[in-house]
Amino acid sequence: MKKRQFVADDLLSKIYQNKYAPGEKLPTERALATHYQVSRYTIRKAIKKLINIGSVQVVQGSGMFVTKTIRESPLIYNSLTEKKFKDIQSTVIAMQKKKMTPEIENIFDMKNDFVWEFTRVRIVDYQKVQIETTQLPCSYFPDLTEQIAAGSVHEYVQQCGYDISHFITTYSAVNVTREQANLLNCKKGIAAMKIVNRGILNDGRVFEYSELINLDYAVSYFTPFNRFKHQFRKK
Repeated sequence: MKKRQFVADDLLSKIYQNKYAPGEKLPTERALATHYQVSRYTIRKAIKKLINIGSVQVVQGSGMFVTKTIRESPLIYNSLTEKKFKDIQSTVIAMQKKKMTPEIENIFDMKNDFVWEFTRVRIVDYQKVQIETTQLPCSYFPDLTEQIAAGSVHEYVQQCGYDISHFITTYSAVNVTREQANLLNCKKGIAAMKIVNRGILNDGRVFEYSELINLDYAVSYFTPFNRFKHQFRKK
């Protein structure tokens, strides 16, 4: 593990251990560099990661502070959410309007409707890292275009007047197929993460279903201890 990654992870751990509480000021770069026995450049890179994922903010002239809203979501970060939208490019390689299959009808709880289905390749730091195939109900988003699909879909959903509530996400380890390898410019058979995602609106409707193949994927969560579940698993 790179030193800056260790520092970032350790600072996150300290934040969730309440060593640094929400709204509290962090030590200076110099103090952190001395504590971790690394250069200030390494500390700066680690802090930048925490800033990008919304855990830390810098107040000019005052220092670095833990974000007050840090505990509002169990997700701390993953390989994409730590990147700003401007650092992620999406290229749509296919898009079509198609009739819902019985499986998709069950997912969206809709009958005799159509979906927009588009596949895009996500590029981060000039490297192809993800293939994403997404389906959105045409009745919710009648004016969806390829240009919109290449941008922030969730920004578009909100611009359409919908209020996004949460996501249900499943992760599983897979090996890249030949077709996927060609799209990602990598070797067939290497390990990757398959991510299946459902987006839920505040009124309970599913607005998005997506399946993703992601290279070099990492994710961190803040998970409260569930005593009831722990006792149940012991039975």
